[in-house]
Amino acid sequence: MVLQSCFSSREEKAAAFDAVDIYPVISSEFTLGRPVVEIFEAVAAGGAKIVQLREKNKGMKYLYELAVACRPIANRYGILLMIDDYVDVALAANADGVHLGQDDLPIPVARAIAPGLWLGNSTHNLEEALAAKAAGADCINIGPIYPTQTKSVNCGALGLNAIGRIAPEAALPFSVMGGIKKHCIPELLAAGAKHIAMVTEITRAPDVEARVRELRALFNRKAKSRMPCCLRWRRVGAIKRRQSK
Repeated sequence: MVLQSCFSSREEKAAAFDAVDIYPVISSEFTLGRPVVEIFEAVAAGGAKIVQLREKNKGMKYLYELAVACRPIANRYGILLMIDDYVDVALAANADGVHLGQDDLPIPVARAIAPGLWLGNSTHNLEEALAAKAAGADCINIGPIYPTQTKSVNCGALGLNAIGRIAPEAALPFSVMGGIKKHCIPELLAAGAKHIAMVTEITRAPDVEARVRELRALFNRKAKSRMPCCLRWRRVGAIKRRQSK
């Protein structure tokens, strides 16, 4: 029997998505031969709030079995389980959502079939982003931001400026993806990105859990830099008082 999700509504999923920082996308093609379930467990232990399973070169049965195996892990850590491309697999495996490409099932059709799923849509320009919003997508991905070899796309790298061109007009929760490495995160955060999707930078790391923690720390550093000075000094003072006791 397939476990139910730990999220009971799209509203809960929306709140969970808002808390996402690093957005790991796992494909067996890029795990250096390690089992996908092992990588999933590691990214969850590292603190990721969402994980997407993507298998472009495997059958639906394989993807379904992976999702079923990962559902208990996702529940244990309280994270969103996303499926790439296949609404039917997402439904059968009780995943939390599905991420659809431009050539996949249209958003309105997916919504009619699966009203409870969190629906994401890959977009590569403003027109596609606005179309996704009009169609009822819950979130979009903007990319590829940098040159990438993990996914075949018909456009080149969009560059950092694409975030400022697309995100404000689309006015939807959005992630960014495409060729992103650790050193890219500060400039992506500065450009307004909040949810950053990565593939090989995570899944090919020798220690996946440690890599996720390392990447997430960059978000925490950015958050601390935005803290008002009075609050920062108040926190420092509290720490010193505890240490002096």
